[in-house]
Amino acid sequence: MSILIKPVITEKATTDSEMNNRFTFVVSNKANKIQIKDAVESAYGVSVTKVRTMNVRPDRKTKYTKSGMITGKTNAYKKAVVQVAEGETIDLYSNL
Repeated sequence: MSILIKPVITEKATTDSEMNNRFTFVVSNKANKIQIKDAVESAYGVSVTKVRTMNVRPDRKTKYTKSGMITGKTNAYKKAVVQVAEGETIDLYSNL
């Protein structure tokens, strides 16, 4: 089971990484904070001081089409915000 799925690269996450040394990842739904910490430390070679996790709910959408109203939703996922030790950094753009 792969713990880290992909990094989140948004304006808010990028600002958080530059200012506060916190990096955001989409992680497996069944992963806990200890597994996330070990996965980030082994993948990027940094020391993690704090891990925050959140479950992101699915967005529901409705469209009006010729054939009637169509409803759907996006997938739910788990997101982790990882605080890295002072003076260390993660280069998220190297694997893109």
